[in-house]
Amino acid sequence: MKDKLFILLQHLLPQHLLSRLVGRLADCRIRWVKNLFIDLFHRHYGIDMSLAAEENPRAYGSFNEFFTRALKKDARTIDPADDALVSPCDGAVSQAGAISYGRVIQAKGRGYSLTTLLGGNAKRAEPFINGSFATLYLSPRDYHRVHMPVAGTLREAIYVPGDLYSVNNATAQGVDSLFARNERLVTIFDTEYGPMAMILVGAMIVAGIETVWSGPVAPLPRKPQTLYSLASPKPVRLEKGEEMGRFHLGSTVILAFGPDALQWEDSLTHGAGVTLGHRIATFGKSA
Repeated sequence: MKDKLFILLQHLLPQHLLSRLVGRLADCRIRWVKNLFIDLFHRHYGIDMSLAAEENPRAYGSFNEFFTRALKKDARTIDPADDALVSPCDGAVSQAGAISYGRVIQAKGRGYSLTTLLGGNAKRAEPFINGSFATLYLSPRDYHRVHMPVAGTLREAIYVPGDLYSVNNATAQGVDSLFARNERLVTIFDTEYGPMAMILVGAMIVAGIETVWSGPVAPLPRKPQTLYSLASPKPVRLEKGEEMGRFHLGSTVILAFGPDALQWEDSLTHGAGVTLGHRIATFGKSA
């Protein structure tokens, strides 16, 4: 009953207005305001600041700077093995497995269209049909920068407008096609092991998404926009472990690969924790 009320409330709330207002507040640089919210958040979620490059929460100029804080250089180790796909973030597994005939599992009894997730372009989705996917959820207490799970060259980046439902487990179980209806940034990278789709999904009170090559990319006007293509003058090449982007407040990363590209680790089950840089799949094994 509690989960049903939570979902009903999301249907009724002005999702975009609320999220953008929170975004303005998170960017506020008035000292007492930003310190109040940082202190409340820090205490409520028990943030371990010993891992942060700047350990003093109040040293950050705004709540957003605190939320997207960098880690110390030795805080995470990137698995150097050539055949290792590493986790792009800290978080937890929502789902991982096969893409069956273009359908992606969202939760037990629920799925959604891969083509819709990738912006409604069947040609863009074609290389991933019958491939494999992993959905990773970043909770509010997690590190919120997203890194490359494997080296790749950006082929395309597309902003897809949509709703802003929460992406926690209760909503994933209760809202159809959640990840394919929320606002998202779709990126396609060419890698040594074939194409990789990496989707950054927005959510309720997520104030924005940004990338290292273009800065803030969401929120944007509510229509699909191609933000990068191979026709762009400057190619974007990112190595495994390099920062790719970040969320302003928590959300979800979805990875997709083509058929037979890799096999997920047995530990990649619903609810399992993942840590940036740790192996989550092995390339060269049948999925």
